[in-house]
Amino acid sequence: MATIPRIYTQADLTPGAAVAATPAQVHYLGTVLRARPSDPVHLFNGRDGEWQAQIATLYRDRLTIAVQHQLRPQQPEPDLWLVFALLKRDATDLVVQKATELGVSALHPVLTDRTNAAHTNQHRLAAIAIEAAEQSERLTVPTILPPRSLSDLFASWPASRPLYAAIERAPTAAPLHPSAEPAALLVGPEGGFSPDELEAIARHPFVTRVSLGPRILRAETACVAGLALLQAPLCG
Repeated sequence: MATIPRIYTQADLTPGAAVAATPAQVHYLGTVLRARPSDPVHLFNGRDGEWQAQIATLYRDRLTIAVQHQLRPQQPEPDLWLVFALLKRDATDLVVQKATELGVSALHPVLTDRTNAAHTNQHRLAAIAIEAAEQSERLTVPTILPPRSLSDLFASWPASRPLYAAIERAPTAAPLHPSAEPAALLVGPEGGFSPDELEAIARHPFVTRVSLGPRILRAETACVAGLALLQAPLCG
């Protein structure tokens, strides 16, 4: 293998532990990468840091990985949420992938008046987030919540967490500035929020209307741009 693969597991990671690969991981390591016993692997689980390991046994449908020693301890990551109006499949997949790469800790898809999709495949989105976490070398995988209405989100929102709503064509909206504190970004659907939703946004004191600049961005672009702006001082 040219590079050492990173694999996410839910198993506890301790020296000498044996981790059973999932069927998808067996296919990836054994068929795609053509791995062999004793080949190195890096493991992480979101709790115990990153660990050096190696393939112990490999059969057609089974693979076990022997945990060796810790490479990196678990480290704090940005406490940043992304709330976004559910998009069509490919656009939603892209948002999940890029938000994971940018370090988001939780994704909250919402249904708005102009949402052009009604449901998600939670299993597929989780797989996309795991693959993005493995590729980007982060130590955690973000939580992905089921879609819910914007009103339900507001009703249960923790008042101590600022929610920055990206509003297009809003001359009074302040520019979005970086934040080192727990925060969240709200991005609406293609076509923007409806008048009723804009009124609801204005009624909640934890929501701040912000601008991402003079251009009208696609929803998926706005998610990436807004997340980059919010954690700019944390990027190194």
